[in-house]
Amino acid sequence: MGRFATGVTIVTVDLDGEVHGMTANAFASVSLDPMLVLVCVDHTTRTHAHLHAKKRFGINVLAEDQQAISEYYARTERTHENAEVEAGARFERTQHGTPKLQGALAYLECRLRSSQDAGDHTIFIAEVEDVVVREGEPLLFFRGKYRKVGEEVDK
Repeated sequence: MGRFATGVTIVTVDLDGEVHGMTANAFASVSLDPMLVLVCVDHTTRTHAHLHAKKRFGINVLAEDQQAISEYYARTERTHENAEVEAGARFERTQHGTPKLQGALAYLECRLRSSQDAGDHTIFIAEVEDVVVREGEPLLFFRGKYRKVGEEVDK
C-alpha cells in the first residue's frame, strides 16, 4: 500500500474537554448526497474507543507545512497535552465542541453513522455536517515519506 499516494489527516475528538487525535491516511469520500466520508482506525488505538463513545469527530486535512503535527499524532506513545509545544498544533472548537486544527487545508465536522469491523481496523462512516476549506497545498504521503504536490501532468 506504500505505492498508493495519500493525503494526510488528523482525526480529532473531544473527550472531557481535552483534544485527542490521531494521524490517518485511510480516509475517503463515500457519498456526495448525503455527504459521507470514511476513516479506518486500528482497534488498538485510543482514538478507536473515543470515536465509538463520542460519535462525533473532526477530520482535518493537513497542509504541506503541517508535517510535524502529522508525526506527533502518529506516535503511539504521545500524550495529547504536548501537541502545541512539540508540534505547533493549535485548536479551536466548533459549535459542537469538536477540536478543529488551525491552519488545516480543510476541516470536516462529522457525526458517526455506522461502523464495520474489517480485520485489525474499524471502518467508521460518518455524515459530514460542516466543511471549512482554505487555500493551500496538501501534505502527501508516499512510499513511507512525506511529499508535496508536484507539477501538473500534461495531457
